[in-house]
Amino acid sequence: MQPVKLNDELLQEAKTYAALYSRSVPKQIEYWSRIGKMAEENPDLTFEFIKEIMLARAEAQIVPPTPYHFG
Repeated sequence: MQPVKLNDELLQEAKTYAALYSRSVPKQIEYWSRIGKMAEENPDLTFEFIKEIMLARAEAQIVPPTPYHFG
């Protein structure tokens, strides 16, 4: 892993949000990074929809989804 230099303002904002959402500062920055990447790749999606996708992915890793059978 390679260290990354961040400006002080971004780091302070990350500390604030990390405390608010009970995340570590690195995890908060990773969260923002994943959201930004997904938003950039899918500009038609809303922020709320992106958060729901991320939540569904996390839930699927914890409890594997069961297939739905029609009929």
